[in-house]
This record gives sequence, C-alpha cells and structure tokens, in this order.
Amino acid sequence: MIPGHRDSPSKNCRRRCSEPTRVEVEELVQKPNQNRNTLTLILLRPRTRSMSMLQIPMNDQHVQQSSITKDSAAAQNSSSSTELKEVRKVDGDDEDKELRELLMPDVHNLPLAPPSAVESNFAAYFAPDFMKPGHDQYVYRHPNGLCVVGLAPTHVAFRDEGGVTGIDFNVGKSDRSAIKVTGKRKKNAQHFESNTMLCKVCTKSDSYVVRCCVKGSLLEVNERLIKQPDLLNSSADREGYIAIIMPKPADWLKVKAALLGLEEYKRLKEQC
Repeated sequence: MIPGHRDSPSKNCRRRCSEPTRVEVEELVQKPNQNRNTLTLILLRPRTRSMSMLQIPMNDQHVQQSSITKDSAAAQNSSSSTELKEVRKVDGDDEDKELRELLMPDVHNLPLAPPSAVESNFAAYFAPDFMKPGHDQYVYRHPNGLCVVGLAPTHVAFRDEGGVTGIDFNVGKSDRSAIKVTGKRKKNAQHFESNTMLCKVCTKSDSYVVRCCVKGSLLEVNERLIKQPDLLNSSADREGYIAIIMPKPADWLKVKAALLGLEEYKRLKEQC
C-alpha cells in the first residue's frame, strides 16, 4: 500500500469510520430478559452497517405497564377464542340437523314411488291440440338445451283400437331417418320450424302427423320405432320418444311461452 493513497486509509481514518458518529434507532423491541427488568434496544451504526444491542434497566412502572398489556391481550384472545368456539358449535349443530334430515327424512313426506329418470333429468312441457284437436305432444327439455319430442299420453292415436301399429319418417321432401348428424358442430343437421312434419304414426284405421313443436336443428330420430312401433304404446315418454331437437336459446324462449307445464296440462285434461 502507498502511504497517503486514498485506497490505503490511515489508522485514524479507520478508527473514525469504525466509531459511530450518529446512532439511529431502527427498531425498538421490547424483550424483557429472565428477571424482566431490562429493555432491549437494537441500534444501527449507519456507516459500518453493524448492529449492537443495548439493555436498559426498566423501572417498576414499565414492568407494570408491560404486564397490564399482556394481561389485556390474553383476555382478548381468550374472549375471541370463546366466541369462535360458540360460532363453530352453532354451525356444527345446524350441519348435524341438516345431515340427520337428509339421512333420516320423514316417512310421511316421501313420495309413493321414486322419481323416474325423466322426472329427475328433464323439465316436462306439453303442446295440447297442436295444429289439430287431439294431437297432444310432449317436449322434455334437458338442462343442456336438448329437447326430446314425442306423443303425450292423451294423443288421439292411443284411442284407436290396437294403438299405434307403425311409423313412417319419409314425410315432406326427405326421409328424416336418413339424416346423419356428425361432429361437435352437428354437421348435416337440418333446421326445422315448429310446425314441420317429423313423421306419421299409423293405426289400424287412420294415420296422424307428428310435428316438431320446437324450432331448431333436428339431431336424430328414434330409428328403433321403425322395427318396434309398439314402444309408442308401452313407453312413449321413454324408449318410445320420436326425435331430439336442439333449439337456439332465443327460439326456445318463444316456444316455451306457448307450452304448458305438467300441472297445467293435468288440470286441462281433467277438465276435458
């Protein structure tokens, strides 16, 4: 080292740098030691970036204030914990009550028969006397927007002797059973109006036209009915459905306004 060079400080300079010229208190932490009579100060020497701890004797007033503060904090914690336990107890009681009601329902409130898959998964709507008297049809709407169309139990075809004996999807200008919809975008799906013919159901003495009832895209028809038309007589609301149609949300709102709910449909037919 070259004497006097700024890169080689002298002893006096090093001594002055190591001694703090200005002491700043960065944080005051109350850390009583074992005899609880001292107060610890953390001091920062800004030039040397070193820290030192200074213990200051505490008088009786400081010790008393510290104990009072701790006692009040402990009281608050105990009161808050007590309130929290009470809230949890109330919530637990409510949950237990709901769970008991769910696992052990009142026998008198249970239905005589469990709901079917159609009743659980679909909202039932009806179009009585659609286009002609006695041409009652149902529309079962699924939460995903699909509509299942079929013959209502009060359709005039079921009144004929022997019920439905056959079905013909070759109506209008195309055979509905030949339509094959594929892909996520429902390629080849045909868009029909609510009064468009879907098929004809035949009895021993007559034939009846079945219409879409819903404006939308025809996704499929029930081809099983071609070989098993008796499904219409035995389970028209399940395996004997006729077609599945996908309406647009705006079109469905318009159609829904003209349909009847299940209870309204029952009251109407009871009056008749």
